[in-house]
Amino acid sequence: MLKTKTSTSGVIINTCGWVKGPGYKVLTHAAQAFEVDVILVLDNERLYNELKRDMPKFVKVVYLPKSGGVVERTVSQRAEGRDARIREYFYGKRTPYYPHSFDVKFTDLKIYKVGAPSLPDSCMPLGMRAEDALTKLVQVWPSPALAHRLLAVSFAAGPEDDVLHSNVAGFVCVTAVDMDRQTLTILSPQPRPLPNTVLLLSELQYMDNH
Repeated sequence: MLKTKTSTSGVIINTCGWVKGPGYKVLTHAAQAFEVDVILVLDNERLYNELKRDMPKFVKVVYLPKSGGVVERTVSQRAEGRDARIREYFYGKRTPYYPHSFDVKFTDLKIYKVGAPSLPDSCMPLGMRAEDALTKLVQVWPSPALAHRLLAVSFAAGPEDDVLHSNVAGFVCVTAVDMDRQTLTILSPQPRPLPNTVLLLSELQYMDNH
């Protein structure tokens, strides 16, 4: 049997610039989940020192200065870039996509958000910690507040499944909410029906101007 050896292998994980508070927790969780051994920090001494303090000893944290002339994007530029990526998801870039718009009854969907309001440990049920609230499934009832929100379509069959560890089939956008007819108008990359009925609410909004 022939054996082949690979001298180098691995993956480069490009994270976003959200590195404070919950963003820092997401960053360190990604490092733990992927078992990274090298972290490159670009022009952020505070983040470099925090990672040096919190990462295991086997993780090498390297500080890199940014190139001359590089300007950090503003908040509005980041928002515009995010909206452009969402638009490309539904409508394509060089190759045009043709998404579908259709109505779905409230009763045909189960919508949840991940995370409940955090409480002190002294106020939590016996045996539950404040960290557990971050991954708690909270049911969301359809309302006009869902308009223009992005939802992830989960492969989980229901809340009794392990929703947090289930993959998502893709994303849809709620373009309208009709409380009289009890329906949501959905912008979807594929035609009806949705591949599943469990949807996860995101904090992202997208105004469909097509």
